[in-house]
Amino acid sequence: MTELAIIEIAPDLAPAIYVENGLDAFLEQIRAGVNEVPDLSTAKGRARIASLAAQVSRSKTAVEKPGRDYLKRLKEQPKVVEAELRRFTTECDNLRDEVRRPLTEWEAEQKRLKDEEEARIAAEVLAKQMESDHEIALLLNEKFDREREEQRLLAEKAQRERDERLQREAAEQAKRDAEAKHQAELDAAARREAEARAAVERAEREAREAQERTARLADEARKKAEREKQEAVEAERLKSQQAEAARQAEIKRIADEEASRAADVEHRRTINAAAVQALIDQGIPDDWAKACVIAVARGKVPATSIKY
Repeated sequence: MTELAIIEIAPDLAPAIYVENGLDAFLEQIRAGVNEVPDLSTAKGRARIASLAAQVSRSKTAVEKPGRDYLKRLKEQPKVVEAELRRFTTECDNLRDEVRRPLTEWEAEQKRLKDEEEARIAAEVLAKQMESDHEIALLLNEKFDREREEQRLLAEKAQRERDERLQREAAEQAKRDAEAKHQAELDAAARREAEARAAVERAEREAREAQERTARLADEARKKAEREKQEAVEAERLKSQQAEAARQAEIKRIADEEASRAADVEHRRTINAAAVQALIDQGIPDDWAKACVIAVARGKVPATSIKY
């Protein structure tokens, strides 16, 4: 009897073995380690099968765990490592199941035999119980018939009492229904009468409100017409007043302009006459003096003007 060697994978070996088909050597080592056929008929043989399967699982973990750690660090070929680990773990699982299959089938067969034995024992117990129950039933048959007759009589009596009670309850219910129907008719009649009175009162109230509303609207219309008439008269008066004021202002403006022009003409005439007289006083002939002043006043003499 041999044991699988403990598999240890150093981190520096990871790049060399966690590649495509790189774990085949470990698979062959594990297969060689479990390549035996224990005796399934003995407890020791069955225990050996379970042990071999457990060793396969431990070996799988010993290879898978470093590979998982390496896969976390590896950035260049994660898909290749993952595929190889998946293939390796699948092969280990299949190998484990293959190694354990005889034990699994034996355990299933033992469970089936146990279930059949338990079912057989239960059937025997049930058969004995049914036989005992049959004997008891025969002994109690006469008593059962007598009690059944008594129950029948009691049931008939109870049925008669129930029928009589139902008849009484039906009569009482019919009476209550009739009274309720009569009361409902009275209530409906009272309700219709109240609704009719309410409708008449509502119509009268609405008529009064309409009449009052019409009178109020007519009074408001009359007051509005009078107010608009007064406003129109006042507006016309203001318009006439404003027009008259505008006319008077225009007359005054024209008069003021004429007076201003007349005063300006008189002012200019006075200044011009004084200028003519000043030239005459300087020995200039009368006609020449007037001509000079007229020429200067009309702007005919450059760099010369009369200040009015």
